[in-house]
Amino acid sequence: MKKRIFVVVLLCLLVLGATTGCESWNRMSKDISSSTSGLERTATVYDQNGKVIKTYKGKFDIEVNDYGNKVKFDLNGKRVNINNATVIVEEE
Repeated sequence: MKKRIFVVVLLCLLVLGATTGCESWNRMSKDISSSTSGLERTATVYDQNGKVIKTYKGKFDIEVNDYGNKVKFDLNGKRVNINNATVIVEEE
């Protein structure tokens, strides 16, 4: 029985070790970090002509709807909803 548990643990460690260098693993860990505590980001909102409306800086997580016309995030305890504008979010 102990040998079986050892083999299972060893196999799990090998799989985990094999995936740590993959980009998909890096993306997944970044997604987890972003959704749990947020990331330092800068979100810049542009109008239809490409002029900057407002820039937001801080630690937050972005939520985008399926159609891409609504962006939502919480910053400093306040909810920010952006509708029908171009938003470019950069990670610090």
